[in-house]
Amino acid sequence: MFYQDNEVRIRPIIETDLPRLWELMYKETKPEWKKWDAPYFDHKAISYDEYISRKDTIIHQDDQWLIEVDGEVIGTVSYYWEHEPSKWLEMGIGIYDPRYWSGGYGTKVLRLWIDHLFTTMPLVRVGYTTWSGNIRMIKVGEKLGMTMEGRIRKVRYYNGEYYDSIRMGLLREEWEQ
Repeated sequence: MFYQDNEVRIRPIIETDLPRLWELMYKETKPEWKKWDAPYFDHKAISYDEYISRKDTIIHQDDQWLIEVDGEVIGTVSYYWEHEPSKWLEMGIGIYDPRYWSGGYGTKVLRLWIDHLFTTMPLVRVGYTTWSGNIRMIKVGEKLGMTMEGRIRKVRYYNGEYYDSIRMGLLREEWEQ
């Protein structure tokens, strides 16, 4: 199974994707993408062997898929349950290759992912949390018709400055319009 929009494709992760994903996500101690993806949380580089030892939790999973552009692996899209009994699901996206930032790929990918989530799960809402320092991620949500449902002021501390936590959300009926 996969979803595609011209050059952007999302699909489950397979074993042959692991070397590239490790390189993008865990090879470096301070990768460029981490400056935008929750930089207030520590990031740890890990060896390829350590990454591969967890492959059963990475490949063929429903909650994390691969992002490709013209056949090149550039990141992942995922979800997690905030509270599964009430179907409260949060999603995330990581475009780890800086060459693909600010090109509209995040919007295209999340449009595909939201379609997938609403098609395959009995969800009423999807959403994500970001921080006020990641203006691009806030703009992606706005382009997708999401509502800023919450702003928790000055709770993310990064590089000597406080930022807000931002929660964006979208209801199924809003998406279907």
